[in-house]
Formats: sequence, C-alpha cells, structure tokens
Amino acid sequence: MSRLQLLAIALSVAGVAVSIYLTALHYAGFAPACPVSGPINCEAVLASPYGVIAGTSVPTSAAGIAWFALSAALWARPFGWIQLAWSAVGLLTVVYLVYVEIVRLGAICLWCTAAHVLVLAIVLIAATMWSARDTVRE
Repeated sequence: MSRLQLLAIALSVAGVAVSIYLTALHYAGFAPACPVSGPINCEAVLASPYGVIAGTSVPTSAAGIAWFALSAALWARPFGWIQLAWSAVGLLTVVYLVYVEIVRLGAICLWCTAAHVLVLAIVLIAATMWSARDTVRE
C-alpha cells in the first residue's frame, strides 16, 4: 500500500470523526462549537432544511459517515478506477453542498467545510494516483 493510499485512509477516518461529531450533536440537540453570526454560522446551516437528508430527519452528516467509511474501505484495496469514481461522487456532493451554503443559505459551517476539505484532499490523491498510473503505463 502506498503512502498516498495510507493518507487517503487517514483523511477518510478524520472525515468519519467530523461526521460522527456533527451527527451526535444533531441527535443530542446541541449546536456545534462554531460562530453563530455573520457569514460563518454553523447553526444556521445545520438547522436549515438542507441539514437533513430530504424527506427524512436524518442529518446530512450521517451520509458523510457512510461516504467516508466506504472511502476508507475502498482505499484499503489496490488502487483503481473505483477510488477515482467514489472520489468524484464526493466532489460532486461537496460542490452542491457549498453552493447550498453560499447561495441558498448565505452562511458557511466550519465543520462542514472541514469535511469538504477532507473530500477535496481525497479527490486530489485519487487524481494524482490515476495520473501516475497512466504515466507508468506509457
């Protein structure tokens, strides 16, 4: 297993931790440690209709737990297209969620941003490894 794969696993585990924190707070009814006024306002983001999976009371962060956990499992396997595809799914989701935060809600959640940065780092690792894989084949 390469160092980049180990890093992707570590980033995935960190994402699970952030997502568990947000999910636990949701079910406990507590607001996360984050500013609550101005453009950085975790409470406004997490308490919005977008803070839960549409049509349910399940927090979006629960989907984050699943995504990061599956990501860790995939990165423990030999690298291939599946890690690249799963990373792309994560990136598309992050792009949508950032759009929601900025355009729809006018507020950013720092904890959500931490999870988004972790996804972006995993995407960059996947793209780097995919590029290196193609270079080795030539």
